[in-house]
Amino acid sequence: MKKAINIRLENGVVDTLDEYAKELKKSRTSLIEKAIELYFDKLDEMVADKRIDDIKNGRSTLISLEEVFKKAGIDV
Repeated sequence: MKKAINIRLENGVVDTLDEYAKELKKSRTSLIEKAIELYFDKLDEMVADKRIDDIKNGRSTLISLEEVFKKAGIDV
């Protein structure tokens, strides 16, 4: 299911979006969705890097899978 949202973009961004949409025979919506999906991939990398830094700097700790299983009462 899709949900409608409203956004405001600079005229130049909309013009460029329209040029790509026309050239690729795609809708504005499909191009924006794809751009957001690709950006989410980048955000995933940024979050992973932050979590690694947090572990390295002692702001977070790791729990082994074995310990998780043990706490959950799962024998492996």
